[in-house]
Amino acid sequence: MTGPRAVGPAIPAALPDPRVHGARIFRGWGIDTCHAPSLATLRAWRSSPYRVIGVYFGGRGRACPSQPRLTRSWALGAEDLGWRLLPVYVGSQSPCVRNSAKMGVRIGAHPWEQGRSEGRDAVRRAEAFGLRERSALYLDMEAYDHTRRACARATLSFIRGWNREVRDSGYFPGFYSSAESGVLHLEQARRAGVRDLPSAMWFARWGVKATVFGEPVLRPNAWHPHRRIHQYAGNVSEKHGGKRLSIDRNRVDAPVAIVR
Repeated sequence: MTGPRAVGPAIPAALPDPRVHGARIFRGWGIDTCHAPSLATLRAWRSSPYRVIGVYFGGRGRACPSQPRLTRSWALGAEDLGWRLLPVYVGSQSPCVRNSAKMGVRIGAHPWEQGRSEGRDAVRRAEAFGLRERSALYLDMEAYDHTRRACARATLSFIRGWNREVRDSGYFPGFYSSAESGVLHLEQARRAGVRDLPSAMWFARWGVKATVFGEPVLRPNAWHPHRRIHQYAGNVSEKHGGKRLSIDRNRVDAPVAIVR
């Protein structure tokens, strides 16, 4: 294992307000979609209420691995159009992942080392994408059975290793999962005093009010302030400016990417 590269002042694990440590915070409505849309589509969607978009920039578990639009010029173009980016990395998945399509990319026998390795890959890809230090990078861990102790230990070790590498490299590690699965598991770890947890929490709970507050599995002081995203609806088709997309909807108060 090689050590982390030299960066500026380290990002602390505990963040009373991430803005103090150089984060760019977005507050408002957002979307994520499997394939990054064209800049023409983003221009048309300026008529929508959304101004931040989740993009799947790396990871062997991506459902849409081919992302030819995700270049530095695309990121700059999106910024010029007034959009902010939520970079999502879909790496190895829990050994007890519930999604059958993800079973071929499960975490192996050395979860901490694998998490560190995939964290380094996330940083390399973020740099190639033009994302500067102090950007947030979100690890996507699909729903898993966290009540299975051995599986939960391996999954948490992988997540912590990924977070450690991303944080040591000067980025904010974020985490996405189902509220009743990965988010509950990490909240339990936070209450137990576990270290190397994410800086921001993106929780999926569909069919409820769109708000970053009031999530029942998170205590009010958990990942607060400016460290939460609520994905409140999924697989929705919307059309704006004559362009249609299949999206998930999000309410955001959290760090985003820094492109320039």
